[in-house]
Amino acid sequence: MNVLMVTSEAVPYSKSGGLADVIGSLSPALKRKGLDVRILMPMYSFIDRKGFKESARFSVEMLGGTVEVSTVSKKTNGVEYVGLQHPYFTERLGIYGDTSFEPYPDNAERFTLLAKCAPAYVKATGWDADIIHCHDWTAGLVPFYVKKEKLKARTIFTIHNLAYQGDFSRYDAVLSGDRLPAEAFTGAPGAERLNMMHSALIDADAITTVSPTYAKEITTAELGCGMDGILRDRQDSLYGIINGLDAGEWNAAKDKFFSEHYTYKALDGKRALKARIQAENGLEVNPDIPLFAMISRIADQKGYAELLGGREPALEEILKRRMQLIVVGTGDKHYEDKLQEMAAVHDNLSVKIAFSNKVAHETEGAADFFLMPSRYEPCGLNQMYSLVYGTLPVAHRTGGLADTIIDITENPKEGTGFLFPDLSLDSILGGVDRALAFFEDKEGMEKAIRNAMRTDFSWDRSASEYIGLYSTLIR
Repeated sequence: MNVLMVTSEAVPYSKSGGLADVIGSLSPALKRKGLDVRILMPMYSFIDRKGFKESARFSVEMLGGTVEVSTVSKKTNGVEYVGLQHPYFTERLGIYGDTSFEPYPDNAERFTLLAKCAPAYVKATGWDADIIHCHDWTAGLVPFYVKKEKLKARTIFTIHNLAYQGDFSRYDAVLSGDRLPAEAFTGAPGAERLNMMHSALIDADAITTVSPTYAKEITTAELGCGMDGILRDRQDSLYGIINGLDAGEWNAAKDKFFSEHYTYKALDGKRALKARIQAENGLEVNPDIPLFAMISRIADQKGYAELLGGREPALEEILKRRMQLIVVGTGDKHYEDKLQEMAAVHDNLSVKIAFSNKVAHETEGAADFFLMPSRYEPCGLNQMYSLVYGTLPVAHRTGGLADTIIDITENPKEGTGFLFPDLSLDSILGGVDRALAFFEDKEGMEKAIRNAMRTDFSWDRSASEYIGLYSTLIR
């Protein structure tokens, strides 16, 4: 089976977020299972050209005439990375903008070009793609162009985060040089806007997202980001497949960022790591005090409005308990300031307004519990990291959190963490209090830690699910 991934970023060559990690991990996992996988991505100026060789030349029609494009290719981890060469990409400093705060004004044209080049590449090379797997809004117009060019390949569109849709003015659609169909637009008559994701949700043969629960949530008005109607219409073609994680990077037995290694059979290293991290964060070094961690963007989506806002900030109440909390991350300045103010008066709170992989790995491994009061999580990664490091998540029952954490209260035998139903003060405190009470059960804690560390989040598991979907589409 031949699969073409179409993406705006892919590890190890370009990355702004988790999308790149997914492409760089899922594709080799599919290759290991016998698929021929190629990744079509823009060849940005910052990508090292070493080892890439020219592989194809073709042209596409854009406003103003014919655009000449070429590709270069290189095999990495068994997968052929195909870099799309055009000044829209090769002469830019960044992926979406020179900085993360200033998107390029011509992003609609840039990623329309990427979409047009997917079927053009298949035709130019004669490579018989069975599946064209499109990722997020930057590949949103691909299914339309695949149909327009009458390719036999079936298309899958994966939503990594529904909040980012590729929304542009109608004028930007004119620059494609095509008369785009009605499904490429949203909004009232006379005020329509180009919406690349909306086009994909209608034209793709199947839609996936990154957890089964998120697949259900996005069909509701609350979390559907305006796309809930079309997603309800397409529920029979909508699937949730949990992402995997990089077991080479996230492995407590051989983590390169700390030396206190441990396994589910031998937890002494975790206890030693906890003591060191307590000391380095100015916390009382005491194995009998429960240590919580939060490692994330410091933003509303991660629950900071609920933790720090209102007349009764949840975090103030949490810190009254016999526990410790380490917060690591950067984000909204007013939340950063509030956290630092609280750390100045609470000796059981340590705040690091910074981010480094070393700190993240050490803190993840040292903590007993990981607090995740996220408003929504399409899949979530930190709860996975926590579980394989034997750090029990205390999380809002939403999205991928609901799919990857087994509540200990509900299932003591197989439980791996604690889920609370909503983001009210009582709900958050209820989750924390259940974790604190459970901490006193040393035998129960060790059993839950072992359950957590044996959880399978391998990409091979996810790849098998995708292969099953691919096979269904091409029968």
